[in-house]
Amino acid sequence: MIPKVSGWKKDSVSELTEIFSSDGVVAVVDVSGVPASNMIDMRNTLRERMSITMAKKTLVRIAWSEAGRPKDDIEALLEGAHQPCIVYSDSMNAFEIFGELEKTRQGRPAKAGESFPNEVTIPAGPTEFGPGPIVGEFNAVGIPAKIDKGKVAIQKDTTFSEGDEISADLGIMLAKLGINPIEIGLILTGAIEGGHFFQSSDLDLDTDGLRNDIVSATSGAFNLACNVRWFSSTTTPTLISKASSEALSVALEAGVVNDATAATILLQAQSRALSLAGQLDSSALDEELQAALGAASQSAEVAPSEAADTEDADEAGAEEEEEEEDAGFGGLGDLFG
Repeated sequence: MIPKVSGWKKDSVSELTEIFSSDGVVAVVDVSGVPASNMIDMRNTLRERMSITMAKKTLVRIAWSEAGRPKDDIEALLEGAHQPCIVYSDSMNAFEIFGELEKTRQGRPAKAGESFPNEVTIPAGPTEFGPGPIVGEFNAVGIPAKIDKGKVAIQKDTTFSEGDEISADLGIMLAKLGINPIEIGLILTGAIEGGHFFQSSDLDLDTDGLRNDIVSATSGAFNLACNVRWFSSTTTPTLISKASSEALSVALEAGVVNDATAATILLQAQSRALSLAGQLDSSALDEELQAALGAASQSAEVAPSEAADTEDADEAGAEEEEEEEDAGFGGLGDLFG
C-alpha cells in the first residue's frame, strides 16, 4: 500500500523546488531557540529583501533533488542547522544577505540546562538592588555579593567559562543583572551563489578593517605617484602646486625679481635694512627710519605677550602712518625706502 502524502508537504516541496530552480542566492539559517514572536519580527523586517521559508530537512532534500542541484551542496548548507530555514534573494549577493542576517542577532535569558556560548564576566561594583535576600541569592549561584553603602555590590569580577552549564537559579540572577548570554537570531550556516558555496566564516568580512586598508593603500599609491612624478588627473594638481612652490623658493634664493617674488624680496630687504639700522647710533638715522624701528620693536613686544589693547595698537599704527606721510626723504632713509 502506497502511503498517502499530505497536501501541505507537496505544496512545500513545490515551493522549495521553484526557489531552488531560480537564479539568485540560496542560503540556510538556523533558527533553533528563536521564540516565535522574535521570529515573526525578524521575518517582517527582512521580507522586502529576501524570502524566508521554514521546512523540514527531508522536504528540503527532496526539493533540492527535483531542482537538479548537486546533493553535496545541500548537505553542506544543512550542516550545523538544527532547525533549518531557507533564505532566498535575487536582489542581494551572499555578503549582503549575511550582513542583514547578522543584524538579527540578539541575546535572551538563559534557561536551565543551557551552556554559556561564550565567556561571560560579571564585573565587580555596585548594582541597582537595595539590601535584602537577593544578597544570599547571588552568593548561592557563585556570584559573591555584599551590602555596600546601601546597595548590593558584587565583591569581585566573576567569570563563567564557555561551555559551563547554566542552572535555573543562575539564569534568573543573570537576567536580573541584565545579562542575556544566549544568542539568538537568523544565524546563517552557508550560502550558494552562482554555483559557489560560501561558509558563514567566508562571508564574515571586517568591513572597517577593509575600508582602512583601502584608505591606506590609496594614500600610499598617491604619495608614490607624486614622488616619481607620475602625471594623472589625480596627481597633476598636486605636482603643479609642488613645482610652483619649489620654483618660487629657487627664485627667491637667487634674487630673481618678478611679479611673484617682488613683494617677498622687498619685505626681506626691508627686514635686513631695519636689522642693520638697529645696530647704528640713533643720530645716524632720520625720523622715518627711527619711526620704522620703533614700530618693529613695539610689534615684537606685543605679539608674544598678547596683552596690548587692540584699539591702542590701531591708534599707534595710525600715528605712524601720519609720521611717514609727513617725513621727508634723506639720509639712510633713501637707501631703505
